[in-house]
Amino acid sequence: MAGLVVSGTQVSYVGQDCREIPEQLGRDCGHFAKRLDLSFNLLRSLEGLGAFTSLEELILDNNLLGDDLVLPGLPQLHTLTLNKNQITDLEYLLDHLAKVTPALEYLSLLGNVACPNELVSLEKDEEDYKRYRCFVLHKLPHLKFLDAQKVTRQEREEALIRGAFMKVVKPMVSSGDHSASPEHQLPYSPLPSASRELTSHQGVLGKCRYVYYGKNSEGNRFIRDDQL
Repeated sequence: MAGLVVSGTQVSYVGQDCREIPEQLGRDCGHFAKRLDLSFNLLRSLEGLGAFTSLEELILDNNLLGDDLVLPGLPQLHTLTLNKNQITDLEYLLDHLAKVTPALEYLSLLGNVACPNELVSLEKDEEDYKRYRCFVLHKLPHLKFLDAQKVTRQEREEALIRGAFMKVVKPMVSSGDHSASPEHQLPYSPLPSASRELTSHQGVLGKCRYVYYGKNSEGNRFIRDDQL
């Protein structure tokens, strides 16, 4: 089978532009594979994965997997990476993984909208990512590593106390609300709409969530009053 690499119980079928898991791959390797790498393909479905009954590691990075992702029961799976896919519904995914992968200890979701960090949006910050980790650990308390970072005892304790409240609710847009559609959205600006016109020269008072303390402008300390 072209593109297939087998080394002991490790099976790789990487970068083959396949849209589904080939049946032949399951027939030939499903009964012995413990590690399966299907990264850099065009997978939208994991139909056929049920043939791999003894999987312990599953690599699915750089595919097209979305919120309709369905895994078969994989009781021995301890490592799952889904980096750079199209997953947006975090809670659905975590509830599904809790049911079908009870032994999961290593999970990575970097590069998905469901994982809020600067890889997917410059509007996300460290606090967004901390809340995400807290919610994931609330849903999957047995994880040891999340997104290549070791889970700390402090994170576990916080997840027990606050994890249930860290859920990010996606806004619902009604079909009749045209103002929320992409073609009707204006580029983000912190200024009121009245001040965005080039011909408007009125002063504007606004608020920003960032505070500047001048830590990177130490030279300002040496400016005397008579030089201002």
